[in-house]
Amino acid sequence: EEPVLLAELKPGRPQRYDWKSSCETWSVGCFCTGAWPALTTKVLPVLLSIYSSCKTSERKSRSSKAETWSRGAAKEKTLECGQIVWGLAFSAWPAAEDGDTDPACAVGLPCLVLATGLNDGQIKVWEVQTGHLLFSLLGHQDVVRDLSFAPNGSPILVSASRDKTLRVWDLSRDGRQVQVLSGHVQWVYCCSISPDCSMLCSAAGEKSALLWSMRSYTLIRRLEGHQSSVVSCDFSPDSALLVTASYDACVIMWDPYTGEQLRTLRHVPLHSMLDSSSEIHTSSLRSVCFSPEGLYLATVADDRLLRIWALELRTPVAFAPMTNGLCCMYFPHGGFIATGTRDGHVQFWTAPRVLSSLKHLCRKALRTFLTTYQVLALPIPRKLKEFLTYRTF
Repeated sequence: EEPVLLAELKPGRPQRYDWKSSCETWSVGCFCTGAWPALTTKVLPVLLSIYSSCKTSERKSRSSKAETWSRGAAKEKTLECGQIVWGLAFSAWPAAEDGDTDPACAVGLPCLVLATGLNDGQIKVWEVQTGHLLFSLLGHQDVVRDLSFAPNGSPILVSASRDKTLRVWDLSRDGRQVQVLSGHVQWVYCCSISPDCSMLCSAAGEKSALLWSMRSYTLIRRLEGHQSSVVSCDFSPDSALLVTASYDACVIMWDPYTGEQLRTLRHVPLHSMLDSSSEIHTSSLRSVCFSPEGLYLATVADDRLLRIWALELRTPVAFAPMTNGLCCMYFPHGGFIATGTRDGHVQFWTAPRVLSSLKHLCRKALRTFLTTYQVLALPIPRKLKEFLTYRTF
């Protein structure tokens, strides 16, 4: 089922074509409330029983159509940042309690905050509902290119900058800078914190990505395998996989715990896939992201295509034409993909609705708590270890 364009947000002012920054959309973000259900008990016995069965068929089911998209007009709120905005990230703070002297939001209500990375190196953190500026974080010496909040809801923010550093901020301490991470020799384009908040991946204008510990703020390893600049990265929902995208037109899937390359997805033009005799010209990748259930990837490249990949396959399962794509992200609860373009537009697409197999749900639940090394130490069959570590699907 091909992605369908459902809606499009356009900037309120005309685009300038004078090679200067204007209304390009380099970053998109969204935030959804609601708990993510986790399977935490009796998972391993279920998997063992599945594998002990002689013939177990995997169920692959997709809903015939994506759920209905609300076509009501989007409500716009403008925050005057005073500088060109390059990166953004949403997060939620705990509800204010009675007796708080200066709550950022109403008592009893969770507070939605937005961090914006600016052209002059500042980071401004806003309370979305009121538009109130909470913090101005100073430290970077150049453009703040990307931002990432800790997925566990803690007020930790990581920023990536053209000054070749990453910085860690604690917003519970009035935005105090916790750590400066140095190691890149080029502009840092992207940063991503693993869902279990144990690791941080950063991508710069280099052929490698760096993996950091979020506990000690030290470099774990350098991931080498790309032939050109790495520009995007993302962790799977269970933190067991990491994907990196590069200008070499490849997405590499890694085991972040061992540094092993598990799979390479090469982007080739659509006409080359249909005609094997045609000459292959690849296009630079711009962005990659995992789907919420961890079974699919979305990518945006300079060949004007949005691609959706299934992890077990090496070719895309769906395409959609899009012009001047720069970034993409899945909605947290699935079903939709948001993309940003060089024209300043934000587009919303349908995405495959997935009914995960029981095997995958068990694997995802286990890998949320177990590292690769812990899985390999379990007294279970080798084939099950290969499945749990994503060597097989």
